[in-house]
Amino acid sequence: MTESKTSFGSKLGAILAAAGSAVGLGNVWRFPTETGANGGAAFILIYVFFMIVLGVPVMISELAIGRYGQKNVSHSFYTMSNNKRGWAYMGWLPVVAGILVLSYYAVVAGWTLEYAFAASINDFAGKTPEQFAADFGAFSSDPLKPLLWLGLIIAMTTAIVACGVQKGIERGAKIMMPILFVCIAVLVCCSFTLPGASDGLEFLLKPDFSKVTSATVLSAMGQAFFTLSVGICCLCTYGCYFRKDVNLMKDSLSVAAIDTMVALMSGLIIFPAVYSVPGLAPDAGPSLVFITLPNVFQQVFSGIPVLAYGFSLLFYTLLVMAALTSSISMLEMSAAIFVRKYKMGRLWACLMVGGVCMLFGSACSLSFGIWSDYTVGGLGFFDLFDFVVAKLFMPIGALVVCLFLGYVVDEKVLRNELTNGGTIRQPMYPLYRLCIRYLAPILITLIFINEL
Repeated sequence: MTESKTSFGSKLGAILAAAGSAVGLGNVWRFPTETGANGGAAFILIYVFFMIVLGVPVMISELAIGRYGQKNVSHSFYTMSNNKRGWAYMGWLPVVAGILVLSYYAVVAGWTLEYAFAASINDFAGKTPEQFAADFGAFSSDPLKPLLWLGLIIAMTTAIVACGVQKGIERGAKIMMPILFVCIAVLVCCSFTLPGASDGLEFLLKPDFSKVTSATVLSAMGQAFFTLSVGICCLCTYGCYFRKDVNLMKDSLSVAAIDTMVALMSGLIIFPAVYSVPGLAPDAGPSLVFITLPNVFQQVFSGIPVLAYGFSLLFYTLLVMAALTSSISMLEMSAAIFVRKYKMGRLWACLMVGGVCMLFGSACSLSFGIWSDYTVGGLGFFDLFDFVVAKLFMPIGALVVCLFLGYVVDEKVLRNELTNGGTIRQPMYPLYRLCIRYLAPILITLIFINEL
């Protein structure tokens, strides 16, 4: 199967594909957890500020680099640097990072499939809080069951990406993103009817700046940075598929707005639900999604089983959609260079990358069970992969992108790319340039130090 149709067919498709790359489990899982642990609305305001001054400029930069070369990330860095050969090696960052990210991300994505299936057969009905905790512990440590769901999520991702840019990635985004939005809208409406809705909304929307510390600021900065999947050249890969008539700065703002909206609406779902059950804390952490919320749904709708069933099924369907839209971009960023630079058939490239991710993902999954004693520097395989990507690759990659466009690339080349050859005005370009050259590198360095 050879590659064809190597650009997104429409501007909407490009925006939805890029938004699908950004929107993932981090919006529904990590954002509410960070918000709950850092004081609610005050954290959100700081987060939005850093989205504007850090996340969006780096996103614009990655898309600009990718679109400039059109072919692949390696070619884009090489040509944009005025043919400096060393920059071509940046093309391998998305290959390695994509494999590492998908390997451990697919493990959690597989958990969402298990819980969506459990919700569909009404397996949550009648269980106690202790049973939910015990069930999750038994499932995540099982040597076989999580591997089956892991294999299924990787197979689904491989099948979509193997269909190509327009027929696979773009079409998948056009189908799954609207489903994701519908699920979120319905769940938000349902959450507003819960008994704890007012308390949850107050926590989410009423700032309490007395709770803001330096740790809160750094956490908000980190969330803004990681939620858009910037730093690993994922968006450089997608930028190669953007047409030359696309307004990159405008579309980047649209993607950031969609990503932020999904995160905020996830908070509107989760916090009213959590505050509806006495004794539960909004900062329950990763256990929030797989232990706390199934229990919340059963308790809140204990007198109306059909609502408990519907709410649970819809919520975990939302998680599956969010997981898939991101996993597609992870596999594509690894497979793309083999397809576009080394002319490998798309199907074979996807099968190769998917197979490697399945191998590494199995190690990550088993690190919760029979391989829990195998560690590297005190970290199990799952935590090790997360550390390497989130704490090393992403901040270092983003810093390199900023320095590349800020100090290596001819400023006229960059301006020409962002103004589409001078055909569109970009009044915010000076501010963008300021962020890339000075502000973003400083903030990224602070994130890097804090995360380590």
